[in-house]
Amino acid sequence: LAIGDALALTLSVEKGFRQEDFANLHPGGKLGKRLMRVSHLMHAGRLCPSVRFDTRMRDVIYEMSSKGLGMTCVIDDDGKLLGIITDGDLRRHMERASNILEMRAGEAMTKGPVAIPPNTLAAEALNVMEQRKITSIVVVDPDTDRVSGVVHLHDLWRTGLV
Repeated sequence: LAIGDALALTLSVEKGFRQEDFANLHPGGKLGKRLMRVSHLMHAGRLCPSVRFDTRMRDVIYEMSSKGLGMTCVIDDDGKLLGIITDGDLRRHMERASNILEMRAGEAMTKGPVAIPPNTLAAEALNVMEQRKITSIVVVDPDTDRVSGVVHLHDLWRTGLV
C-alpha cells in the first residue's frame, strides 16, 4: 500500500498534478470544498442583483426583493461596479429622509464596496466576509472591472465551509 501511494504521488508530481486539479475531479470531497472558487458559487447573469446609477428607488427595492440577497450592485452602462445598496442602507436612509422613493440609486449607494475576483477561493471569501462583517460580496472581473456576480454567506454555508 505504501509503495502504491509513493508511486501515485511521484507520478502526480511528474505530471504537474496540483491540488486544484484534484479539487476539480473530486469537488464533493473535503479538499474540493476548501479549494472551490467563488465563480462556481456566485449568483451571475440574471440572478445577480444590479441596477444602474440613475435607477429609481422603487425599482432598486424591487430588484433587491426579487433577487433575495439583501443587496444590489450599482453599475454604470458598461457593467462596471460603482457601489452597492444593502437592506441596511435602505433602513438608514429611511430614518433620515422622508422622500426615499424619490431618490436614485446613485444617491443611496455605498461607494467602494468590497469586491473579489472570480478565482478567489470560497474559504478566502468567507474570511473576508467575516472580517468585514458583511453577508454578501461582489465578484468583479479584474481585467474589465465589470460585475461578474455576487456571493452570499448562505452560498458558502451550503458548501459545508461554515
